[in-house]
Amino acid sequence: MKPNPTRSALLVIDMENGFVEPEGGHCIRFAKSTVPACCRAVELAREEGIPVFFVKRIYRADGSDVELTRYAGWKAGGRACAPASQGANSAQAPEGLKPQPGDYTIIKPRWSAFFQTELDLILRRLGVRTVILTGTTTPNCVRTTCYDAIALEYNTVVLTDCCSSQTEEIQRVNLEDMGRAGAILMDSAAFAGYGPDTVPDTSAAIRAEMEGCDLVPEPFQQTENGSAWTDQW
Repeated sequence: MKPNPTRSALLVIDMENGFVEPEGGHCIRFAKSTVPACCRAVELAREEGIPVFFVKRIYRADGSDVELTRYAGWKAGGRACAPASQGANSAQAPEGLKPQPGDYTIIKPRWSAFFQTELDLILRRLGVRTVILTGTTTPNCVRTTCYDAIALEYNTVVLTDCCSSQTEEIQRVNLEDMGRAGAILMDSAAFAGYGPDTVPDTSAAIRAEMEGCDLVPEPFQQTENGSAWTDQW
């Protein structure tokens, strides 16, 4: 394992033929055009010692684990991304986005890469403080992963030209929303200069501020019966 001075991890979300290829049952219109930028981001991450996580969605053939809101489309689209599937409607990755020794693979049961997966556990074991998001789709899997990452106290970066939506407008408004929620937006060209000081560790800064003051976390008061919360809980 290479040293990882940035304490970051790169996530590649749902870049599978079924989502990327025009013949795929879940094809996202602009996903294929982002493959070159995603490949460059993966190569840069590996060079910098940033662990790469390929986050995949694989559906059982009987549909027992397909999202309720996606089931009809999944069935109509030829039951895409089945285990061991091959071809344009498969869970196979495009060339350049296949795992290599040292990479990680996460199989997720729903949109977010964190929902009921081991991702958070592994990231914390690796000492990761920042997650860098790429893949498809921006309004669903990338966005829910972004919000879960922020909720779990990770600094969160979205590589804007490495994720995709069905329309340019959907892409734009979802990126803007993630930015307003606190995600750092940058493109793959900016990522080429990524280093240990690119993303400030907000959680560490807040903790340092807390350690520098003497405020107690909750306003207790003394009563005849001892200490109590001000709301008498």
